Amino acid sequence: MDVLITGGAGTIGTAITDHLGDGEHSFTSLDVEEHPDDDVESVVADATDAAVVREHVADADAVVHLARVPMEVGGTSDQTVVWSDEHLENLRLHASVYEAAIETGLDTLVYASSNHAVGMYEIENAPDIYYGSEFEVDHAVQPRPDSMYGVEKVYGEGLGRLAAEASDLAVYALRICAVRDPEYDHPYGDAQRGVDQGRFEPDSAAYDEQVARMRCMWQSRRDIAHMVERCLADGSVEFDVFYGVSDNENRWFDIDHARDVLGYDPRDSADEWDAPPS
Repeated sequence: MDVLITGGAGTIGTAITDHLGDGEHSFTSLDVEEHPDDDVESVVADATDAAVVREHVADADAVVHLARVPMEVGGTSDQTVVWSDEHLENLRLHASVYEAAIETGLDTLVYASSNHAVGMYEIENAPDIYYGSEFEVDHAVQPRPDSMYGVEKVYGEGLGRLAAEASDLAVYALRICAVRDPEYDHPYGDAQRGVDQGRFEPDSAAYDEQVARMRCMWQSRRDIAHMVERCLADGSVEFDVFYGVSDNENRWFDIDHARDVLGYDPRDSADEWDAPPS
C-alpha cells in the first residue's frame, strides 16, 4: 500500500516509518523538512499548498494526515479564545486534504486528532486523575477542546465525519495522547525533558507530577505505529474516533473501542517502568 504522510518528518511521522518501514507499506513524506530515513520518499513542500497536496494524494492508496502550521497563540496550554492567521491556515489545510481525498477517490484517511479535542475533561479533574481514578473518557463523549489547538482538532474531526458520510472515504480520527521523540519515548520523558530544559529539578513536585501524568498519557512510538497500521488494514470503518495511548493502568482514555474495532493490541505500558532509562 502506498501511504502519503503529510508532516511525515515529525515526531509521529518518523515513529510510523521507523516501525512500519520494512513492512507491506511504501511511505511518502510530504513535509517542509527532508525525512531523515533515506528509505522513505521525501517530498519537501508546504502542505498548505492545495495543488501540491492534491498531486500527491492522487498517487496514494491512503493518507496519514499529520501536517499543521505551528501557532504562536492558542497552543495547548492556552485556554484563551483567540484568532490567528496560523489558525486560519490550519483550517484551510485540513479542508484541502479532505477535499483532495474525495476528489481523487482515496479509500482511507487517518487523521491525527489529539487528546486536546477533549482536554477540558483532564483540566476539570487534574491532578487527582493522574494518580488512579475510575473516570473514563471514551469515543462517544462530547468534544471539550481545551485550547484553540483543540478547537482546530475538533474541526478536523468534523471535516472527517462530513467527508466520510458524503463520500466513500473511510476516516479514522486518532485522539493521540503523548507520543515523543526517541530520546524521550518512555513515561519519564516529559519530566526528563523538563529537567534538560532547566524548568525543574528531578526531585521536585513538578517532576513527580509530570511523571504521574505521562504514566497515564504515554503512547510509545511503536504503539502509535501499530495503531496506524491497524487503521490502514481495517476496511470496516466509515468514520470513527480512537484514543492513541499505550496500555497504561492509570489512563483515563478508553482503548477497548480500538481493541474491538481495529484489533489494536498495544505492546507497551507505563507500568513496566519504575525509573527513567539510565
